[in-house]
Parts: sequence; C-alpha cells; structure tokens
Amino acid sequence: KYHVNVKASYEQEWQYTYGNATDWKAEWPDSLPMSYEDLRPGIPEGLRILSFDETGRQEMKNMPASGGILLLSEGSHSLLFYNNDTEYIVFDKLESFATARATTRSRTRSSYLGNTYSKTVNEKTMNPPDMLYGNYMDQYTPEKVVVAPDMDITMHPLVFTYVIRYEFEHGLQYVALARGALAGMAESVYLNSGQTSAAVATVLYDCTLEEYGAQACVNSFGIPNYPNENYARSENVYALNLEVRLKNGIIRNFDFDVTEQVAQQPHGGIITVSGIKISDEDGKHGSSGFDVDVNEWGEFEDIEIPLK
Repeated sequence: KYHVNVKASYEQEWQYTYGNATDWKAEWPDSLPMSYEDLRPGIPEGLRILSFDETGRQEMKNMPASGGILLLSEGSHSLLFYNNDTEYIVFDKLESFATARATTRSRTRSSYLGNTYSKTVNEKTMNPPDMLYGNYMDQYTPEKVVVAPDMDITMHPLVFTYVIRYEFEHGLQYVALARGALAGMAESVYLNSGQTSAAVATVLYDCTLEEYGAQACVNSFGIPNYPNENYARSENVYALNLEVRLKNGIIRNFDFDVTEQVAQQPHGGIITVSGIKISDEDGKHGSSGFDVDVNEWGEFEDIEIPLK
C-alpha cells in the first residue's frame, strides 16, 4: 500500500508578537477578566486532508484531529491540512492548493454605516471566523510499504484573537448594551501559505460590559496581505467602532483610529481605546424606568455571498 500514518499536533496560539510590540504573554494586564492562557484555542474535533497528485486530481480525507492512516496513489502529492469542524468558515477555490482559501460569512447590521476613519468605501462586513488551523506539504512521495510510516504534522493557527477594550471616562452606568466593529482587516487567508488576502473587510461583534467599559474577544484572519515584503510600507488604516444602546433606548456611536496599534499586532493582541463619555443629558433623557433588552437591540443578519 501507498499509505502514511498522519500524526497531527496543534500550535495553540491566539496571537504572535512581532518586533517592538508588547509581549502580552510576559506583560499581561491584571485588569483583564481572563488570563493569557484562557484565550488559547482548543484542539479541533476533526482533520481534513486534501491531496493533489501530479495530474492535479484531488482527493479528500476526513480523520480524527490527532490524525490517522492516509491512503495515497503512486507518485508525488501536494497535501493540504485544515480542521473541518468550523461553523462560520467558508472554504473557496479548493480545486487547487494554490488558490484554496478560507473566509467567513457576510454579516450585516442596519445601524452600522461604516467608520469615519476607514479608507475603504462600503467595506464588506462579516462574522468573526472560527478558529482555524492549517498546514501544507508541497511535495510528498509515498513508498509502497506494509507498515505505514509516521508523518508528523504541526497545525498552525490561521485565525487570531484581538482583545478589544473600550474604556469609559463617564456615563457607563447609562449603558445597557454594546457592540463593535473592527475595520480594515483581511477578508480571507490562503491555506497553503497562511498569507492573508489583499481584500479588506470589517468584522462585526457583540461586546460585554465590564467595570471599565465594554470588551470583546474578536477572531480575525489578521491584517490584509500579510506577511509580505512590503508590509512595513503599508498604508492600511484600521479603525474601531463602538455602538452603545442606553437604558433609555438612545443609541450612540463612537469611531476610533487604531492603525498604530493594529499595525504592530498583525496577528492578534490587545487593542485599547479610552476617554469614552456618555453625557448625563443623554443618559437621563426620557423614562428612567425603561430597560433595553436584546430583542429591542436588533439582530445581526448573516448573508452568504459567493467569493469572487
């Protein structure tokens, strides 16, 4: 048989530190309600392998996350590995290892009309992606043997997490609900290289209320077109939005330019904005007995749009 015993391990990292950026593993803020280790992604439920032979013919194999026996045909193969238990990930152009990529479902929010700091007009809005691992082997030629040899594969993260902190200076007591948007991020990632696409998108998400303000842990493919040799000269703009609904039903929006913070953290990290104020006039306006609940907040709407 032409077969191999795949043995997969997982690099459970939620962010990478580059250059002069803060090493969050060593300098974790005590003010956050979770630890660095709490954010590490888990082991997926299953592993998928796409094999491409010398003629370009493709075969798909699903196996447990830890691996298993992979049967191959004679000759050289390119092997693409990724976890197959995602909910929001959309895989596209899998007919070739060179074009295979992952994105996530489009998502709309009627009250979000874009960010005043964003350079992209009508930027696509989407769900945060699920955790995704991947690996790629450019060339593997199996031997015809009785006992399958071991193939050790390390699965690397292709989705990263941003801990986003919105710090209030005044008026947090008036806030009932909060949600946000992170603009300028990568729309997709190529499975064979881990490089993100040049296309940009805005990630929409809900927030929790904390004693200092609002917070969200947001998954993303990272910044667009990264890594590449021109990254240092990139003119990309990254921007945050915060939308809050007050207990009296009033909605307020805040936009922030976070280009410097995100540029230093292309694959996850902590983003903080501060000085947010809700005026007493807004907070005390109308009936003080009116409490906003989720039903009155308005739901996100998921829309599946084929990739171009």
